[in-house]
Amino acid sequence: MSLFQRHPTHAACAALCLGLALPNLARASPPFLLLAVLAIATTAALARDNRFVVAALLLVGGWCWGSLRLEAIDRSPLSSRIGTAERTRVVVTAEPRRGRFDIRAAALVVRFGSLHVHEPVLLRLPLQRAPPQGAILAGVGQLAPPRPASNGFDERAWLRRHGIHVLLRLDTWRVVGRRGGLGGVADRLRAWLAGSVACGLHGEGVVLGDDGGLSDALRQRFRASGLYHLLAVSGQNVALIAAGALGLAWLFGLSRWLGELGALAGIGGYVLAVGPQPSVIRAGIAGALGSLAWLSARMTDRWYFLLVGAALLLAWNPYTVLDAGFELSFAAVAAIFVLVPRVQHILEGYPLPRTLAGIIAVSAVCGLATAPVLWLQFHAIPLLTIPANALAAPAMVPLLGLALIGALLSPIAPAATVAIAWVNGWLAAYLAACARLVGGLPGAQIRSPVAALLLLAGALLVAAYASGRKWRLSSSPST
Repeated sequence: MSLFQRHPTHAACAALCLGLALPNLARASPPFLLLAVLAIATTAALARDNRFVVAALLLVGGWCWGSLRLEAIDRSPLSSRIGTAERTRVVVTAEPRRGRFDIRAAALVVRFGSLHVHEPVLLRLPLQRAPPQGAILAGVGQLAPPRPASNGFDERAWLRRHGIHVLLRLDTWRVVGRRGGLGGVADRLRAWLAGSVACGLHGEGVVLGDDGGLSDALRQRFRASGLYHLLAVSGQNVALIAAGALGLAWLFGLSRWLGELGALAGIGGYVLAVGPQPSVIRAGIAGALGSLAWLSARMTDRWYFLLVGAALLLAWNPYTVLDAGFELSFAAVAAIFVLVPRVQHILEGYPLPRTLAGIIAVSAVCGLATAPVLWLQFHAIPLLTIPANALAAPAMVPLLGLALIGALLSPIAPAATVAIAWVNGWLAAYLAACARLVGGLPGAQIRSPVAALLLLAGALLVAAYASGRKWRLSSSPST
């Protein structure tokens, strides 16, 4: 039985994802589309399987839509003005980050001289002060091109994938307003969440998925220890929000129906506050679809939720498939679905507490699945992921849970919020200590191609041994 017959919905969604990603290899053009339509018509006449035809049409439709989206993302009216300076007005769309020489932030140019545009740029400001997210700035700005590739990082290509083609330098500026609409709501939600955990910058990073409060040295230790994923919003954050909404509904005697609606509202607000990161969107879509599945009395399917999240992300920006955050997030989740139960089954024969066995299983399979992505994207692989996550695990759920409780209590009990933030500060300090300890050990990560090949050979040997042992056990006669 084929995949289209066993799982037609999954196959159709996977075909759509493939079609949306294809423009990164080749943009759709009339000759290609004509050949594709003829191939689909011929296959449909031979196979007589409507499900296959639907999947093929979704692939071609995704290819066309992705090509149009990339053309729109690559369009830049400001590129022709590089090197010029004009009076400009910009909207700061992300939290500014302080560097060694300047402050940088994602922004949206709405006016450059006499040109009225709506184009994203990378804003560069002097080190003196940083504007808040959502501020509308006015000043004299100069356009510059992104830096070419150097030291293994291509800033121009990375910014292009996010729709940014120019840098805007503002030496003098003033705040002339705040953005409204949905963006303004997101700014206020983020400020509310950040204020409730303000006693610990690292705690704020864990809750909001922002490492801007970390020093370069500590950020590197998080990467080397394999704990950097703690600074990215994951399904755990979204699950706690949904569980909190359902718990409040139960506490006040409300129906499960109202609790699920509250979970949807909470997930939507959290995604708005954190921002459109791939892991955030993926986790938010999965959580929202879970609530909608319960409300509509339909069965939930985690693979379908994962594919829907990927399709929505790629439909908005097909370049996302090349983003490290997208690749790491989806590789880790797929590995959890497929490999964690098998590893847990293997660990059942060892004297380990169930919680510790679960942490080891998740850390091992996620480290294995994300190692190729980490090597291709960053040329480094952490080796001590399992012990680092085992040390950090006891602090994660309390930190996230207390942060969300503090955010709920902040309007009505500020003193309790301060106390909770103080506790969270210690939990965040513990996570930072884990990263410093494990990430500072000799051999915490490998950067040598030879060491990476040796690691790959070792992993293949272990897999071959495990497969051979399983075959021997299954083929041995029972007594």
